[in-house]
Amino acid sequence: MHPVALTIAGSDSGGGAGIQADLKTFSALGVFGTSALTAITAQNTRGVSGVEAISPAMVRAQIDTVFDDIDIGAVKIGMLATPDVIRAVAEALAGRDVPVVLDPVMVAKSGDALLAEDAIAALVSELLPCADLITPNLPEAARLLTEPEAASDTEMMAQGTALCALGPRAVLMKGGHGGGPVCTDILIRVGSDPVSLSAPRIATANTHGTGCTLSAAIAAGLARGLELEAAVREAHAYLQGAIAAADRLGIGGGHGPVHHFHALWPAEVRREHA
Repeated sequence: MHPVALTIAGSDSGGGAGIQADLKTFSALGVFGTSALTAITAQNTRGVSGVEAISPAMVRAQIDTVFDDIDIGAVKIGMLATPDVIRAVAEALAGRDVPVVLDPVMVAKSGDALLAEDAIAALVSELLPCADLITPNLPEAARLLTEPEAASDTEMMAQGTALCALGPRAVLMKGGHGGGPVCTDILIRVGSDPVSLSAPRIATANTHGTGCTLSAAIAAGLARGLELEAAVREAHAYLQGAIAAADRLGIGGGHGPVHHFHALWPAEVRREHA
């Protein structure tokens, strides 16, 4: 049977993040993608002009219907918008023997809020304990812990350990919001030594959807049967390639998307003008 993953996330009308980025990532990595929409956003590379949440009952129905028919190898969770949607997702996943990767999406690349303030407590209490891995960036980790942002690898490891104490089996602290010429992510697992993954920081404004893409790539690896560390390493390398090739796309006038199909599309493909 072909590997299948489920993404539970919001829709990005600009195509660079959310459900659209997740499905592109699954496809690029050889995994069949299924989806459950939690919200619809009106957005492009410059910003978000509207957000409308899907009803919790419909979110639950999408998840249950997919699981009723399809053998899901891994779940990726992204934008959840409201406390009621968070609870619906937690209830729908309860008791299911499938690895869960949770990307605690709070703010879009443009700076627009994607998670209601009162939803953060529900995210911590309802979903963190369900997750095999959470993938916060530095601002997200700080908000989950109500602490200042980590400013060093030591502080990142401390915050990752504190997040593990809230229930997830592992935490991938993402260093993209840090400074310096090298970006370092740190994988912290209960009962294991931390693993650091570093790469040169790439000079590009086209980084829309990096968090969605990384978490979806990890879920794709898990759906294909990889162990967690191997899935994280493969996803890290895939994202670096997608960022490095992002400027080839030339999509929009703001924060453009990463190139999900950088290994598959010919570099010379360009729109033809009459």
